[in-house]
Amino acid sequence: MLQANAKFRIGQIVKHRVYPFRGVIFDVDPEFANTEEWWNAIPEDVRPRKDQPFYHLLAENETSYYVAYVSEQNLLPDETGEPVEHPEVDELFGDLDGDQYMVSASQKH
Repeated sequence: MLQANAKFRIGQIVKHRVYPFRGVIFDVDPEFANTEEWWNAIPEDVRPRKDQPFYHLLAENETSYYVAYVSEQNLLPDETGEPVEHPEVDELFGDLDGDQYMVSASQKH
C-alpha cells in the first residue's frame, strides 16, 4: 500500500521546503505522474527526482489559493497548528486535529 511508503499522509498539513506556501494533502502518487511539459518547466538545477512520492495539495500563500503538485523531497511538516484556509478544504475534510485534517465520511472508500 502506498501510504506505508509515503512520508506524509492524506489530510496532513505540510509546507514547501523552499517556496513560501503550505497546504493540505488530498492525494498521493507513488512516483511522478504529471506531464513531461510540467516536468521540463522546472529549472533543471531544482528539478526533483521522479522516483519518489508526489503529493497533491490544496495550497495557499499570502495572496492566493491553488492546487500544487510537490515532490516528497520538497515538503516538510507544517508545525504552526494553523488551519489551511483554502476554500475546498471543507469539501474534502472534516475537523482539524493537530496537523491533520480528518478525512470526511464522504471521501472514504
